Amino acid sequence: MPNRSLFSAAIFAFSTIATASAGAQDAVKIGMVMPLTGPLAAAGQQVLAGARLYMKQHGDSVAGKKIKLILRDDASSGETGKRLIQELIVNDKVDVIGGGLTADLLPSAGIITEAQKPTVIMISSTTAVVEKSPFFVRTSCTLAQSSAILADWTMKQGLGKAVTLVTEFAPGLEAEESFTNNYRAAGGQVTEAIRVPLRNPDFAPFLQRVKEAAPQALFVFVPSTQAATFAKQFVERGLDRAGIMLTGPGDLTDDEALPNMGDAMLGTITAHFYSAAHPSAFNTTFSGAYRKEAKDGANFMAVSGFDGMHVIYEALKKTAGSVDGKGLIAAMKGMAWESPRGPMSIDRSTGEVVHNIYIRKVEKAGGELRNVEFETFKNVRDPRVAAR
Repeated sequence: MPNRSLFSAAIFAFSTIATASAGAQDAVKIGMVMPLTGPLAAAGQQVLAGARLYMKQHGDSVAGKKIKLILRDDASSGETGKRLIQELIVNDKVDVIGGGLTADLLPSAGIITEAQKPTVIMISSTTAVVEKSPFFVRTSCTLAQSSAILADWTMKQGLGKAVTLVTEFAPGLEAEESFTNNYRAAGGQVTEAIRVPLRNPDFAPFLQRVKEAAPQALFVFVPSTQAATFAKQFVERGLDRAGIMLTGPGDLTDDEALPNMGDAMLGTITAHFYSAAHPSAFNTTFSGAYRKEAKDGANFMAVSGFDGMHVIYEALKKTAGSVDGKGLIAAMKGMAWESPRGPMSIDRSTGEVVHNIYIRKVEKAGGELRNVEFETFKNVRDPRVAAR
């Protein structure tokens, strides 16, 4: 794990440099509200590092306009995040917003829409967020995309009895619902639905309930920042020897945290849109450059920030530097490109992300634990959006 305080300081230093170089009238202001402190700090720092890498590789100007990055720390608090987004719009007069947590974005949707500020969602994985404003697009993911596919895949393996264990906040509840609905529709039985608190969770008592329920499969969603703690307590309660298949969205085996989880995670099955081990030349280049710049391994948060900045840059090229909100968001929607994750696009009508979902297995290669992809579901849309 890198030194987060130094890492955060480096990001702010980069922002200062970008700010100093940008003139007031020829600058495009991008306001990013991210958790840089608090329990979700690692996620925000990873997204910013990915965005920073994109800017380093592609320069600090687009279509004749300097890029001015204005960073704000929501301290992992939705109430703080809402206030900061409002300040960026009203006081800093930003042209584009980079978000952020679900708890920041849901209550800010009204002012973002009123101000017509294109907002690229780089963390939130809750489906309902994109629906709240026509000025939202997403480069992260939705948990429904991976959770629904994983439910179908688990049933195809003949594992018809499962327990779900999720963090009790919007993304966790969405993961639980999506998995449960598809699993039951395929004939599976969810014998217990366990929810754990977001802040400072002690997984041990909840894992004991799982052990006593003795399911064939355990579906888990916890924020990637808590994955290593979960893995430690999973082993301490002896579940790694209980014959239960451990599954979940990719947060469970986050590429950054995986090396510290230990061999007990070998064989864990996850569904996700990115793996640091994704076999493409682009990803090899991206992950190598990210490690050099951030002094850490790339993960899905980093690639979300990288792709988020790509969307902003390419949209500005299409508008010849114009920051008119309606024109800029129209340029973002319908965009398609090759990412380190593979092919992806932004749905033209909804602003939702469309990308491959990979079934991965934790394996050891070259002495390191890796998420090795072995099955691909192409061009996956959020199932709730697709159903409508």
